[in-house]
Amino acid sequence: MAEIHFDETIEVLSIEDKQNKRVYRIVAKSENGEFYLELDVHSSLYSMLPGEKYRMVISNSLHLDGSDVSAYFPQGKQESLADEFEFVMHGVLFKVSEAKGCNTEVVVYISFGGLQLMLRGDLLKMHQFSNRKLFLLLRKM
Repeated sequence: MAEIHFDETIEVLSIEDKQNKRVYRIVAKSENGEFYLELDVHSSLYSMLPGEKYRMVISNSLHLDGSDVSAYFPQGKQESLADEFEFVMHGVLFKVSEAKGCNTEVVVYISFGGLQLMLRGDLLKMHQFSNRKLFLLLRKM
């Protein structure tokens, strides 16, 4: 079974333009307010707007059985978590740290080949981030 590290509905609060016009950073929070995140998105690959809601999942694999994803992933040949989503990125967890000024929250940093995710939330709900290779999946609600 694929190990799901994060599965929440998020709402985009704002968009910050970066120096590069192809990339923007969304600022969002989970629907229940327990998580805060900043995510870099390539503008020509996926569009997100303030006020919109998305289901966001972070998993260790795209395969439903949790097996490793090889370099070759033929579409339509095997059921996948990606079948339920519009946008998928593969990345590497590079840092987990305690949130400044709050010993009950942690901050997780994941790099997607130059695009980054900063996810802040409750220590008890974020402790399972141990796999180095992760997939981020998004679908507009």
